[in-house]
Amino acid sequence: MDDPELEAIRQRRMQELMAQRGVGNQQNTEQQKAQETAQREADEQRQMMLSQILSTEARERIARIALVKPEKARGVEDVILRAAQMGQIAEKVSEARLISLLEQINNQTSKQTKVTIQRRRSVLDDDD
Repeated sequence: MDDPELEAIRQRRMQELMAQRGVGNQQNTEQQKAQETAQREADEQRQMMLSQILSTEARERIARIALVKPEKARGVEDVILRAAQMGQIAEKVSEARLISLLEQINNQTSKQTKVTIQRRRSVLDDDD
């Protein structure tokens, strides 16, 4: 059962696989680091733009919303940034204007929740 040639082939193959994984892991970590730094820089730039567009009260309100619903805060920030890029915002967005914008977004995205209860009958239960 112990074939020296077969064992040598297995050893070479294991070394090849280990070498490939070692190189692949280095490239993956480098790519991850590059992506993380790019993401961090984009977030910093986004926050800088928002600080120029929003008043301090409005920024605080969005920060409080982000604590509860991060996806909603991100959506509101996206709407504000898009409006600023298209030139629709001339001055800093006040808290009152932010509240009205939030109300508009809530009206557009209001969800109807529907609860459906499905009862499963067990084979052992009798209706008698």
